Amino acid sequence: MRSLSGDLLLQRLGEQPDEKLHLRLYNAIRTSILDGSLAPSSRLPASRELARELGLSRNTALTVYEQLLAEGYVFSRQGSGTFVVETTPDSFLSTANPPIGAEGEKRNAELSERGSALLHHASASPKQWGAFIPGVPDVNAFPHPIFSKIQARISRRPTPQQLTYSNQGGSPELQQALVEYLRVARSVRCSPEQILITEGIHQAIDLVTRMLCNPGDDVWIEEPGYWGIRNILRMNDVNICPREVDEAGMVPPEHQTDAPRLIFVTPSHQYPLGPVMSLARRQHLLALARHGRSWIVEDDYDSEFRFSGQPIPALQGLEADAPVIYIGTFSKTLYPALRLGYVVLPTPLVSTLKTAHAELYRGGHLLIQTALAQFIQEGHYTAHIRRMRLLYAKRRAFLTSLIEQHLGKQALTEFNSNAGLHLILNLPNDADDVAIAAAASARGVLVRPLSRYYMLPSGRRGLLMGFACVAEEQMAVAFEVLLECLNPPQKA
Repeated sequence: MRSLSGDLLLQRLGEQPDEKLHLRLYNAIRTSILDGSLAPSSRLPASRELARELGLSRNTALTVYEQLLAEGYVFSRQGSGTFVVETTPDSFLSTANPPIGAEGEKRNAELSERGSALLHHASASPKQWGAFIPGVPDVNAFPHPIFSKIQARISRRPTPQQLTYSNQGGSPELQQALVEYLRVARSVRCSPEQILITEGIHQAIDLVTRMLCNPGDDVWIEEPGYWGIRNILRMNDVNICPREVDEAGMVPPEHQTDAPRLIFVTPSHQYPLGPVMSLARRQHLLALARHGRSWIVEDDYDSEFRFSGQPIPALQGLEADAPVIYIGTFSKTLYPALRLGYVVLPTPLVSTLKTAHAELYRGGHLLIQTALAQFIQEGHYTAHIRRMRLLYAKRRAFLTSLIEQHLGKQALTEFNSNAGLHLILNLPNDADDVAIAAAASARGVLVRPLSRYYMLPSGRRGLLMGFACVAEEQMAVAFEVLLECLNPPQKA
């Protein structure tokens, strides 16, 4: 069996002009070194191995290696072999890039209008860890050894069904575990067949929008609301209708004649402002959706982290057969890179959306889904949430005290539901929260400007400050930096 480098050189030997064999081999190796196909410090096959792999005499291979060694492309280490040098002799001759294409010009990438719009509105941060990044849990506190043991146990004897594509909406074990957990923790009414496992919230929203909306259909979103939803809706070419949020949640119109196709809400803890949707508002939305044959998409992204008062039940369980598509994720309770979410589908949508999911995304990751199911069934999941609730409540209180001490109570938003993984720092209406966030980021402090969560230009100014992944001693230091960004020194 040939080595990878042997395969590469055999291919390049065939590309060489009809020259002497040792010249063809020399050019093949030299070109492969210069274009990076043979990486710096990589070991070349021994001359005997190379000759056997390429069907050459060993003398030919030795002659070429000696020439490359003399010219400085390789070096020899006694007893170890021949290696590519870190810096080739050619790199000292010219730093100019070779021309690209026939005219030496780079071709510009031509994007679709939707693709260009997506990039124009892109808001994902390149940094996803540190003070005060919102929405990120303390991934170091996750019980990795316990979860790893469960994974190892399952991986020792996997079944064929766990190693192929999933067209049933995910692992049956995880579907069953979620039914039991959601019934107790969130008052969600469902059967295992109604649960579809996805790779997070974004995939769930994309699937629902593709399958239930035509281009130009109206959809309601909260104003302000999660920017990721808006980007997915833009890519699906629907008409986005922002609806104001007040202390009772999304404000629907009093007299609505044309119902939207979809209504996106975060009723248990509105993102990003934080109010809880009132019972009257929930009932109003349900009645409106039934009358207009709309679907409510309920995003319950961090409902587990409520630090005082009674848990807020899900909108989905408020009525039997509610027209609600319930979406959840493990990104906040466990860790984002797990890339596991779930959708509780109304019975009329189960078959069609599961089939569509299999066609569009080819579900998989069944081993890790099965491990997560056992993690939940053995009680580790609820135990972890209890520990995190205590830890996050302590960190939230510390950040609140810092804000009140240095900036006053008025600096905190009036929508204080004592839940979630972030606080909002109010800023004056004339403040440039985007510039403040950029200045803080340049100094290693990660906050998000509240104005970016508004679709309309009249949005409030403020900063989203996450506290979940920040130890208290780090908070104090980072907050001092943020204060300097809020109050930069005046120029003389």
